Amino acid sequence: MRRSIATVCVSGTLDDKLTAAAAAGFDGIELFENDLVVSPWSPAELRARCADLGLSIDLYQPFRDFEAVPPELLKENLRRARLKFDVMAELGADTMLVCSSVSPHAADDDGLAASQLSTLASLAAERGIRIAYEALAWGRHVSTWDHAWRIVQAAGHPALGLCLDSFHILSREVSPDGIAAITPGKIFFVQLADAPHLRMDVLQWSRHHRLFPGQGTFDLPGLITTIQASGYDGPLSLEVFNDVFRQSDPARTAIDAMRSLVALEDRAGLRPLPPAPALGRHAFTEIAVDGDTGPQLREALHGLGFTHTGQHRTKPVELWEQSACRVVLNSAVTRPGAAISAFAVTADDPDTALRRAEALLAPARVGAHGPRETSLASLTAPDGTEVFITGDEWRADFLPTGDQPGPGAGLTAVDHIGLTQPFDHFDEAGLFYDSVLGLERLPTQEYAAPFGLMRSLGLATADRGVRLALPASLLRRGDWAPGVIAPQHVAFSTSDVLTAAARLRGWTLTIPDNYYADLAARYALTDQAVEDLRAHGILYDRDAHGGELLHFYTPVHGGRVFFEVVERRGGYDGFGEANTPVRMAAHRHLRLTGG
Repeated sequence: MRRSIATVCVSGTLDDKLTAAAAAGFDGIELFENDLVVSPWSPAELRARCADLGLSIDLYQPFRDFEAVPPELLKENLRRARLKFDVMAELGADTMLVCSSVSPHAADDDGLAASQLSTLASLAAERGIRIAYEALAWGRHVSTWDHAWRIVQAAGHPALGLCLDSFHILSREVSPDGIAAITPGKIFFVQLADAPHLRMDVLQWSRHHRLFPGQGTFDLPGLITTIQASGYDGPLSLEVFNDVFRQSDPARTAIDAMRSLVALEDRAGLRPLPPAPALGRHAFTEIAVDGDTGPQLREALHGLGFTHTGQHRTKPVELWEQSACRVVLNSAVTRPGAAISAFAVTADDPDTALRRAEALLAPARVGAHGPRETSLASLTAPDGTEVFITGDEWRADFLPTGDQPGPGAGLTAVDHIGLTQPFDHFDEAGLFYDSVLGLERLPTQEYAAPFGLMRSLGLATADRGVRLALPASLLRRGDWAPGVIAPQHVAFSTSDVLTAAARLRGWTLTIPDNYYADLAARYALTDQAVEDLRAHGILYDRDAHGGELLHFYTPVHGGRVFFEVVERRGGYDGFGEANTPVRMAAHRHLRLTGG
């Protein structure tokens, strides 16, 4: 099946959009009329440009408010259509999208709608053009796919068929199951978009909150399977209205779009990819440091009970360990400050994982290495973080310092890594990690923080051996902002958080007494339990199933990196998002007081 994308999905001029679509590997486009209207190219020049780029023009859209109107309006609508057919002939486009009417002049008369659409289809057929009729979810009288299909059936014209748009179908409460029974050949075009489930006006939902497949909550694989059962073999086309996408780099957006479509085809069984990697655990987390922040991070790791166990053979890179917790400090990175620059996860078949990544437009990059050093391939996540998929061979690059890791503070493994995402790339990052690495999406959380509303997406393997937390601010900030714009952290697990906190006294973040007074009111904890938490700066959360999280934080080190220690009890599966505003406020207070 051909892959297509609507020009409305990406930002820029028409040439920007076409160049991005072609570079990302799309076969064709849906030409949004507004993009043509503002273009300096004539339709014939646009056709030639598309041909040069290897793109077909699969759909011209939209043609609005046509059917079920009084005779004088029908005459005007047919005049409009003839002129559009002239344009389409120059473009070399053979299918026009006609949206169900929202006009106050349209009558609630299916017979009239069918008759007038048949007249339009006859005019179109004379020019070798087809009419794809689409039910807008907010259409005045026709707002569901099945209603549109009844009108197309009644019209009975071979040049009149359906355009099925996943948003218009799945945003309504009409089952798509009957689509499989549509007469073969009568689905002329399929448009795909995902979206979060929102309770709001459907028009505003559609115009501002559509997403690429896999970034929302719609069952698109199920819908594709149903459409396939009808015999449809035309293009799968993305039509996404999204305020962020229409302000972003078109080349990057087009790659995100293609990745979403490739992943959807895999989930729907249309074009299987190499299998997602069976990830095991966090292998190491790399923190880039400079001359100022390196000493701060070394002191913090030592304070947390880590031991400097290895030194890279040829690079200024140090390995710090405690049990299965491994942190690499990389002084070779030239950026200022400290940042989580990379992390590694183990996999049973790294080579297959890298082939899958390449198919999903995330090709691996092999860094510089010496003749006796391990060749490690990394993937670049949307925020620039390098992701290594590896076994244990990387350890051979580190020469032992002679110091052996001791029991430290009782930290046993990496529980999760927290990487604050840029606002514009939050949805892109989620798609990258779940499609490329095969991580399971956990429920998205939203919470009010000291600097605005935050959203956090959790991802994890089925056994929770690998976990990621991706928070982001929901709105772009103005001139006033927190001192740490995009904090990052590594969370370590422990089986005894109270003992760990006692051993790390002096390295933990101070939490205000007000929090513990509120904690006593919210949960049926004993006075002694609350006092133990308060005395050690430990925060507490409980889920709906009785699972508990006890965790504490360190101050921020090197400008934006901090650490967390967590103990999970009773199957708690979240990240303690309810306590994030407490942590953010405590970090800010510490900065303001010079602590």
